[in-house]
Amino acid sequence: MARYLLRKFVFVVVSLFVLATVTFFLMKAIPGDPFLSEKAVPPEIKANLMAYYGLDKPLFLQYVEYIKHVLSLDLGMSMKWQNRSVNQIINSAFGYSFRLGLCAVIVSVLIGVALGTVAALRHRRLMDSIAMIVAVLGVAVPSFVMATLLQYVFGVKLPLFNVAGLNEPLDYVMPTLALAFMPIAFIARLMRSSMLEVLQSDFMKTAKAKGLSGGAITVRHALRNAILPVVTYLGPLATSVITGSVVIEKIFGIPGLGKYFVESVENRDYTLIMGLTLFYGALLMISRFLTDIAYGLVDPRIQLSGGKGKA
Repeated sequence: MARYLLRKFVFVVVSLFVLATVTFFLMKAIPGDPFLSEKAVPPEIKANLMAYYGLDKPLFLQYVEYIKHVLSLDLGMSMKWQNRSVNQIINSAFGYSFRLGLCAVIVSVLIGVALGTVAALRHRRLMDSIAMIVAVLGVAVPSFVMATLLQYVFGVKLPLFNVAGLNEPLDYVMPTLALAFMPIAFIARLMRSSMLEVLQSDFMKTAKAKGLSGGAITVRHALRNAILPVVTYLGPLATSVITGSVVIEKIFGIPGLGKYFVESVENRDYTLIMGLTLFYGALLMISRFLTDIAYGLVDPRIQLSGGKGKA
């Protein structure tokens, strides 16, 4: 267990170092600088700004300084948001994206697993058809279309919810559904396929021969084994959803990380771009690491060690 965790930790550290390096040099390869604007900046002021942010130094020295700051968990000052560091921006914005994303992940897993399980247990029946129709719609309908439709129906025609902001618990309903609609469809299809395969396996026939009830067989044997592919999908799902959808945040006026990421690209805010990219990368790697742990806990056959034939 210790060797496995150590190996994963080293992999995460190396990956983040590579990500920070690649992002830094890509930012420097972009033509122009962060201080280009419609109004011409006097050369003296521009020179002072370049010196303040260390952009007048040789590229290698800039890189060394950046890595030093990253190692101390200091992502630098934003070049467009006055008197605000990248750390402060992440601290203020991540809460919105995290809460919205967490709600979307929970809703996606609960509804997706339920739909997929019912579809498999009622294979080639009405419930199976309904579940697959929902799954097809979830894949086919873009999230921004679903968000706009929810706003029109439940925010305008039936004014049950506010169309923008996250000021009260009910404000999470529409953006959560819009963000979770596609993952629900994917999980439902994944769960249905996995459940059908498990239901036809030999150990399921053995469980039925022992006289176990249908509910016990479904929960203790079929569901636990069929949910493994869903657990594997939770890592990428959690990262992509918890960090927040840029489109959904824009439509519902949510001041999450997506808003700042788009604006940082538009403004050539080097430090904010690199900081958010590194933060996203860290979330992705941590979520994958936790997914590996969860996969081993769900499936006892997988052991978290470095031995041959083990995870």
